[in-house]
Amino acid sequence: MTDSASSKLIQGRTGPWEIVLGLEVHAQVASNAKLFSGAAVGFGAGPNEQVSLVDAAMPGMLPVINRHCVEQAVRTGLGLKAQINLKSRFDRKNYFYPDLPQGYQISQFKDPIVGEGEIEVERDDGTTFTVRIERLHLEQDAGKSLHDQDPNFTYVDLNRAGTALMEIVSRPDMRSSDEAAAYVKKLRTILLYLGTCDGDMEKGNLRADVNVSVRRPGGELGTRCEIKNVNSYRYIQQAIEYEARRQIEILEDGGKIDQETRLFDPGKGETRSMRSKEEAHDYRYFPDPDLLPLELDPAWVKAIQYSLPELPDAKKARLQSQYGLSAYDAGVLVTEAARADLYEAAVVGHDPKLMANTVTQSVLTFANATGAEVTAAGAGHITVAMLSEYAQLIEDGVISSKIAKEVFERMAAGEGDPKAIVEKHGLVQVTDTGAIEAAVDKIIAANPDKAAAVKDKPQAIGWFVGQVMRETGGKANPAAVNDILKAKLGVAE
Repeated sequence: MTDSASSKLIQGRTGPWEIVLGLEVHAQVASNAKLFSGAAVGFGAGPNEQVSLVDAAMPGMLPVINRHCVEQAVRTGLGLKAQINLKSRFDRKNYFYPDLPQGYQISQFKDPIVGEGEIEVERDDGTTFTVRIERLHLEQDAGKSLHDQDPNFTYVDLNRAGTALMEIVSRPDMRSSDEAAAYVKKLRTILLYLGTCDGDMEKGNLRADVNVSVRRPGGELGTRCEIKNVNSYRYIQQAIEYEARRQIEILEDGGKIDQETRLFDPGKGETRSMRSKEEAHDYRYFPDPDLLPLELDPAWVKAIQYSLPELPDAKKARLQSQYGLSAYDAGVLVTEAARADLYEAAVVGHDPKLMANTVTQSVLTFANATGAEVTAAGAGHITVAMLSEYAQLIEDGVISSKIAKEVFERMAAGEGDPKAIVEKHGLVQVTDTGAIEAAVDKIIAANPDKAAAVKDKPQAIGWFVGQVMRETGGKANPAAVNDILKAKLGVAE
């Protein structure tokens, strides 16, 4: 067993255990209308304001497939390097909840629209692992039961009923909560690049059912429990950690795991039983008699494939090769397409590493602090032209790295263009060697003991550099300061 694999094991009282994880991610399709009706899709409407007669399951109402939702599913499948099934069909999944007025959900069972694919996922340490995709199928969402509106009644809001979902089912290829969170992050990034889901986990537009089981390392798969509707990376990790420990304790006490569906309580940080886990036969699947089998034109699928944007992995590889960026810098940039677009708009004619640092550190810090949206044109009032001008000032030696930090802070505060800020506040870097020499002589004269010690301990020159920069208000050219100090203190190159 590798060190990496060993580090993922959980130590129980009776020895190590391995977590086995598979996820079913429900992604709301980016569409203006529902899967089988023309009712609007959106967040923030009043209860039952976006419900058609089809969604409410009125007698005689027939579903009509939304072509755009089918296209979005195909587009997603292609982005996941998955098999597109030219023939698929819809089935009725029968269960009875107050927020499911039909008494069944229209879904896909034996013949999904998308078959097997895979995603390459990067861990925090830079290593990668592959998660196999078992299938992607289309289905309609249910409504929502509201239990907190009245002490005696449950209310039902059908606004979500009939909304198109893509259920993306993975193989059990993950072995830690960190890997599961990294997988969902990567999947979300791909969906955002494709424009097939807005990825808003807070609104429930992307949520995961997490299947957790434990086993002895390399042993037979254990009995799994499914944790429903987890809608944040942190909650996914917490739910997995708690559930794995719960199962290990039961097994080490001589018990057995009941296959069941559970819910995660974020307040208590624990999972609790919801119901026994259903099998396929419990839902009594059968082909929906109101919908014909779905047959796709190969030329149409090919046209969708040609329209795909550059996806994260390809963009990351290109940024590394084209601009010489590190895997880390390129990875941070491609996490969101807008970041990479901003970088490529601003880097023209400038040092690629300098601009990468500017975007991934300064711009993102500003955006996170102010809530400004990062776009290809900039972030808030910070534009591509301002970033270009800022980089040019650094590259021309007009401002030092320390001054650059102050310039950006003032730029972020809305003081205007970098050049104007430098001129207004007198932030031009001091390159006059005479002025720098005067500052150096002053510091050396005031610290003769430290000056004498530098010959035996050359790295101590850093202290002098700091003192000279302080003496000049951070405006001295650091390279010139180093050169003059080495000459004055007799430090060999």
